[in-house]
Amino acid sequence: MPPPLSAYPHAARERDAWIIARRGRRNPVDPLLPYAFFAEQERSAAGEILPTATIFLANRECPWRCVMCDLWRNTLAETVPQGAIPQQVDYALQRLPAARQVKLYNSGSFFDPRAIPPEDHPRIAAGVRACERVIVECHPTLVNKSCVHFRDLLGGRLEVAMGLETAHPETLAKLNKHMTLEMFASAARFLREKEIDLRVFILVKPPFMREEDAFEWAARSVEFAFDCGATAATLIPTRGGNGAMEELAAAGDFAPPALQTLESAVEYGISLNRGRVFADLWDADAWPGCATCRERRIARLRAMNLEQKIPAQPPCDQCGCGQ
Repeated sequence: MPPPLSAYPHAARERDAWIIARRGRRNPVDPLLPYAFFAEQERSAAGEILPTATIFLANRECPWRCVMCDLWRNTLAETVPQGAIPQQVDYALQRLPAARQVKLYNSGSFFDPRAIPPEDHPRIAAGVRACERVIVECHPTLVNKSCVHFRDLLGGRLEVAMGLETAHPETLAKLNKHMTLEMFASAARFLREKEIDLRVFILVKPPFMREEDAFEWAARSVEFAFDCGATAATLIPTRGGNGAMEELAAAGDFAPPALQTLESAVEYGISLNRGRVFADLWDADAWPGCATCRERRIARLRAMNLEQKIPAQPPCDQCGCGQ
């Protein structure tokens, strides 16, 4: 059982323990197999719809303890043996249709040597050489020369996805990400100088933010991402499910964003015409909302992801959206 309800610590050094104490159990993960993989379609910066292989790699847990993160559920306590990650990549690609780009997501940082052994980079690169673009994720503090070395091993373009989360500095500090906006901008500058593309993850209504402020800060965060040179920004509706978020919800410090807030943020980002803006629809089927129009609105977001256009929102007599 988790400890009784207690206040979120003000001191950063106390937050790790508070967050970890509220966790449940990890899921069983095989270090020789990816824990998930699937094929999807994604619009490129050139406007093409690209077949994409998305692979979720099993590896050691991220060293940071972000309060909103639930990705630790599918990680290991120890570094995987050398050769395991290339085996995972090969396993997934052999079972997926041919792809022009591949996402290698590892619930942390691709360039964390304790997560993915650097000795495996050549074999990983060889396994994805046929892809025109390889997308990996990384914490800004681990964006370094390893990115350049991996870039040089690839047959295609490298893109690094970084979690900005929010451009609201006080909220960002509370997320326990151990990152500032200045650190993010510095890492983005490094990538730009090395001709490595940048994708940015943004939370819509992170914890400690009111619904009435959520759209404004999602919009500001998209602007900040593009100011940093991003070619794509993914807007993620903040979700619970990791223990810590449930406690914040009970204390009044978190609630998921309204669907309309996500819609408005995506519409605003696309209207800027500065890069692609995607809505993360990973668990959209579980979102609450109006029974009359929810599925139609989610389908509209899917269309916006692919077309990067803003279709009209049909009015709903039940909830009043689109009116």
